[in-house]
Amino acid sequence: MQPIGLKPAGAFSAPEREAVYRAIHERRDVRGQFLPDPIDDAVLARLLAAAHAAPSVGLSQPWNFLVIRDAGVRGEIRTAFERANDEAREMFEGGRRALYSALKLQGISEAPLNLCITCDRRRGGPVVLGRTHDTDTDLYSTVCAVQNLWLAARAEGIGVGWVSIFRDADLRRILGLPEHVVPVAYLCLGHVTELFDAPELEARGWATRHALAQMTCTDRWGGPAWEPAAG
Repeated sequence: MQPIGLKPAGAFSAPEREAVYRAIHERRDVRGQFLPDPIDDAVLARLLAAAHAAPSVGLSQPWNFLVIRDAGVRGEIRTAFERANDEAREMFEGGRRALYSALKLQGISEAPLNLCITCDRRRGGPVVLGRTHDTDTDLYSTVCAVQNLWLAARAEGIGVGWVSIFRDADLRRILGLPEHVVPVAYLCLGHVTELFDAPELEARGWATRHALAQMTCTDRWGGPAWEPAAG
């Protein structure tokens, strides 16, 4: 066994911290701001490397990355989206349905690149360290890879849009996915020059962001909200 290497750890410099938090807070789900310019392969390689650097349960690395450029495949994907989107629209009523109809919820054809990130549920074998009692941790690991890519894309000036309105069977058929492979995220990627100041659904009046204090509690569910110490 190779010796485990260690290196000094500590806080980043102030400009480095600012850059990390800026990427987190400025990340947006992009649908309609894509430019037609292609993404350079070197940039795409950095984004995929960032995704591949995500933590994973038992170091199982359950993800795969399907880079989709073919117009025919993307056309099938868009048709599958439109069919599912028509079904989703009917689940809302009144003004909510009208607002839903006005929202642009995908950039499958407009974005120069599509990417499907999957989870291989057999990766790592039948027993995976850390997955023995919660079998969904491989899915959580794959979502970490998605977030890594999304934040790296923001730093590169690349917009990312997550399209989630699909029937699972349609994605499996179009992309030829084996039964044990789960499509976790279908993403549209492209250069952008502008982003919404706030999440687009907030800007469009679909929902509002909750205050952090509403989402925290101490010691147990329903306990007092966590607050930073005075001083």
